Amino acid sequence: MDNNTLYTRIKTRFPLVFHLSLMLIIILVMALGAHLAMQIGTRHGSRSTVPDFSGIPFDQAQRMARKHDLKLHINDSLFVAAHEGGIILDQLPHGGVEVKPGRTIYVTINSYRQKMVPIPYVASRSLRQAKNMLEIAGLEIKELVYQNDMATNYVLGQQFEGREIVPGSRIEAEIGSGVVLTVGVETGSELTVTPQVVGFDLREAKSRIWELGLNVGRVEYDADINVLDRKDARVYVQSPSAECHAQLGSRVDLRLSLDTRKVERNMKEAEKQAREQAELRLKEEEMRADSLEKARMEGLLNPAAQTPAETPADEEGMFD
Repeated sequence: MDNNTLYTRIKTRFPLVFHLSLMLIIILVMALGAHLAMQIGTRHGSRSTVPDFSGIPFDQAQRMARKHDLKLHINDSLFVAAHEGGIILDQLPHGGVEVKPGRTIYVTINSYRQKMVPIPYVASRSLRQAKNMLEIAGLEIKELVYQNDMATNYVLGQQFEGREIVPGSRIEAEIGSGVVLTVGVETGSELTVTPQVVGFDLREAKSRIWELGLNVGRVEYDADINVLDRKDARVYVQSPSAECHAQLGSRVDLRLSLDTRKVERNMKEAEKQAREQAELRLKEEEMRADSLEKARMEGLLNPAAQTPAETPADEEGMFD
């Protein structure tokens, strides 16, 4: 019996079994073909190590990527003055990671120039209003300079790089630049209180310091923090500490860290000291107020103790 006869007899006598078997064979062949195609397409088992592109110009990094059968895609751009324009600041995945060939590496490059924004005119406004207007514009306060004036904590004038900003000025500055504000202070009102900024990032800490009429002093970071990670750092030391009396325009020094446990530990201690200092300051103010009230009451109860003004001898009889 030849194969054709057997094939015909099975097909004729067992049509259901025949067709099911045929479908099963077709499915197995298709599955095997798909598996082989996937192995070839994804280069199964093939790996490539991602180079470290940090600090390398984008064009040079592209050539390196092609040699490793990788692709580069610019995901974001920042402006960091400490680095040259066009270099790669960060990447994902990071250097040293093994990936499949053909993988896309997303990079952040350094802009050649920071974005320019117009400087708003903020004079004749309160310090808080002026600060908010500058922050909304993408700018900040470089220095608070106080001078005698009856309007305490009102902005009398503003300067940028030595140029006076007046109504109608069309001066632009790089985003993040600082503006010098001249602020009034009435005699006898020169004192303020330092804010509690431990636990805050630099931007928020600066804002709280300026709002109370103080300047930002030295800003230092832990040695293991690179330029890109500074935005995530938090203040863990401030000097002077919170709730202390300070002259308007004096400086508050800051130190920042990425160590969250250290920041949280110092923040709890700083908040405790701030509460104690605030309570002490309140008691001192109450004692001072009581002393002034006591002196005033003694003066009212003993008017004889006050020396009456004497009439000059040469004025006697001058209206006679």
